[in-house]
Amino acid sequence: MYCQSCREEYGSEEAGTCKECYEEASETEEELHREIEHLKSLLSFLRLSPPPLSPPHTSSSASGLLLLHSLADSSASASSSSSSVPAHRAVLVSRSPVFKAMLDNEMEESRSGVIKIPDASTKVLRSFIDYLYMAETTLDEDIAPELLILAEKYQVNHLKVFCERYMTSKVNHENAIACYVFAHRHNAKQLLDASLSLIIENMATLRVREEYKELVERDPRLVVELYEAYLCRQANLASTKDSNAKV
Repeated sequence: MYCQSCREEYGSEEAGTCKECYEEASETEEELHREIEHLKSLLSFLRLSPPPLSPPHTSSSASGLLLLHSLADSSASASSSSSSVPAHRAVLVSRSPVFKAMLDNEMEESRSGVIKIPDASTKVLRSFIDYLYMAETTLDEDIAPELLILAEKYQVNHLKVFCERYMTSKVNHENAIACYVFAHRHNAKQLLDASLSLIIENMATLRVREEYKELVERDPRLVVELYEAYLCRQANLASTKDSNAKV
């Protein structure tokens, strides 16, 4: 018989496609499904919430434009426009339940039209606002952890996942311990699993590194968890070898 896709002859008497074309089509279908789900997620994230029934009374909020002011840049004064990033109220309340709580109630931020962000630089803040508007921003290995922390604080889960995926793709022998500690601190399971896997696979070399010794001093609880995972893996490997030997 001939494959309907590649027209190559194959052994089965049933009409259809050969094994290679069938597997390729299945992979393509799965990839398209993932892309569709991703686009649905983006649309859901970018959808704006309906406006409040009673519009805010302050002039700054009524205009819809607010300023997010970075306090992390020590050189910037409280009135410096260079350390402030503008954003529309509708975008902030739609993307973050924390901003929504601030701005839908008579809190200081709602009255003044200024939201003070104490723990993010202006660069990180601009990247944060970019993502709130477009569901995309440029990441690097310095900005991704800071942006993830900001996303976690303001409960922008879509952005937190975005940053975590990037950080997971960058886990290596040099930063595995630091990534493991960071993931623990910020409940980043994907990053935690990736860094933990790399650590236990290279335990002999990583445990002589300076950052590992510092971790022993600073947080022995995490070291215990590392060894539990390492010993569990060793036991599984031994069990597998034993089973293969009996066969």
